[in-house]
Amino acid sequence: MRRDELTDCLGGLLEPGRFKDYCPNGLQVEGREEIRTLAVAVSASLDAIEQALASGADALLVHHGWFWRGEDARIVGGRRARIALALANGLNIYGYHLPLDAHPELGNNAQLARRLGWLEEGRAGEQDLLCHGRPAEPVTLDQLASRLETTLGRPPMVIPGVDRARQVRRLAWCSGGAQDYFHDAIALGVDAFVTGEASEWIYHAARESGVSFIAAGHHATERYGVQAVGAYLESRFGLACHFLDSGNPI
Repeated sequence: MRRDELTDCLGGLLEPGRFKDYCPNGLQVEGREEIRTLAVAVSASLDAIEQALASGADALLVHHGWFWRGEDARIVGGRRARIALALANGLNIYGYHLPLDAHPELGNNAQLARRLGWLEEGRAGEQDLLCHGRPAEPVTLDQLASRLETTLGRPPMVIPGVDRARQVRRLAWCSGGAQDYFHDAIALGVDAFVTGEASEWIYHAARESGVSFIAAGHHATERYGVQAVGAYLESRFGLACHFLDSGNPI
């Protein structure tokens, strides 16, 4: 597959122009023109680049790419090492942030719900990134946390808003660092909100609102979008694809 073909395909699939994002979406580093093997990962870390090259990949597709708004723009230190390694080996780097959270079928939020058996009923919040719905059947807070741990492979941090034995009939979720959507989730009248990270103020907001908060891991909740896009490209175009997991505990 030609690089330009992959770039056009991803642009049509994920529609980055719809989003006001904190980083450029799409091809971030131009590498070789012919792409036979695609590696996908959550973040374009040095480790991911090294793994991609060791696996013979021609391109690396990630959720967390480079050139974030407000960060130091100088190409020094760790940034230089990453960029230099990619350029020296002709590795294409693709990054899709909010478009990969929001896609209704392949996105992080949709894929997380599919694995956990949650039924999406709507979206809210800025750029419709906050999903809300219900479990396939009511569960207690402890049962919900247990299912998250089994699925994601790590214990979540649970801040009960009410008695842990109370059933969770409605919930909201947004993968990654979406703790600032907690107020929006509370306004929706859900019983629990699931995201990746927590801030200090979350504890008090949960206890005072009665809405439970679960931080299940930023990396852990965002592993599935890139895998879904990779599987789509593999089935649609025959492009060999494999997932690289760094096991980030954050």
